[in-house]
Amino acid sequence: MEDVDFLTKYRAVSSKLKKRFLRKPNVAEASEQFGSLSKDLLEHDNPHYAGFCCLAMARCEQTLSNSPGEAHALVEAARLFLEAECTNQLLKCPGFEEHLIAAMNCYNFAIKVHIEQTQPAMAACLCLELGNALRGLNKPDQAMSYYQRAADLQYQNPPDCLESLGLVASCKIQSRDYDGALTIFTEMAYLAQERGGSASGPASRPIGAFCDILARCEVTRVLLLMLLQPTPQRIRPEHAQTLERYAWESHSEDSAPVNCLSEEVFLLLQSTVMACQSRDVSALKSLQKDLWPHLTAEQNHLLHLVIQEMEHPSGEGI
Repeated sequence: MEDVDFLTKYRAVSSKLKKRFLRKPNVAEASEQFGSLSKDLLEHDNPHYAGFCCLAMARCEQTLSNSPGEAHALVEAARLFLEAECTNQLLKCPGFEEHLIAAMNCYNFAIKVHIEQTQPAMAACLCLELGNALRGLNKPDQAMSYYQRAADLQYQNPPDCLESLGLVASCKIQSRDYDGALTIFTEMAYLAQERGGSASGPASRPIGAFCDILARCEVTRVLLLMLLQPTPQRIRPEHAQTLERYAWESHSEDSAPVNCLSEEVFLLLQSTVMACQSRDVSALKSLQKDLWPHLTAEQNHLLHLVIQEMEHPSGEGI
């Protein structure tokens, strides 16, 4: 579809929304026509123009006080602008990320509509969708703010909240904010311990998915502490307690977070802590081979960074 043809049709539909003497504009009909024009544009591979039509649809639905229709049109517009941005980046077209900015604005308005309609779960889903898109475009700093917003909206649903917080922590690791990631994983551990107890009470051992989350937090926190190597004067009490669990003389069967780990993983982590404290790089490399199958890709990346830091110290303390 030629640009001129699109503009002619768009203006023709828009003109129907103008107020005339003793005649109300047919907003519902205009909304349908914008939708039809959007589909035609998509068939001709013009997602950004189709996005403008969906945006016009959203304005029509807002005029009709149809909040679900408005939110749906806004999300469709956001996805189309995002598609246009991804295509531009794939083709390495020069630009100012105008399609991405338009997509983010549409997502933000749709999130606002869902919040106003007391639909926090739908709003959180859109936050996660936008966060995933931004992370895919190598923008972890921007993505983490939407993941955090999703976590805030999901607070009454602990498993989903913890999953979103985990994405925040991953973005911080991707951005090399290891201290920030450590703080998030500590927050996740406390939340999983508090909200994931069995029927016998919150202080009991977490069950099910909460135990898996605690295990992830425990392993990742240990690796982050080994990477950061905080001095005794500057280490936080909760992080000092984490490391104390891996001293040879202090292994306790009553330690709930450690109980979420298998005995093999606990012993390997204990040996890793001791190897780092003694600056034994060869022992650490040997342990890496044994730990590798037990760790996630993110945790293996952290362990690799720990070894690199041991081999080539940066000299920067925290």
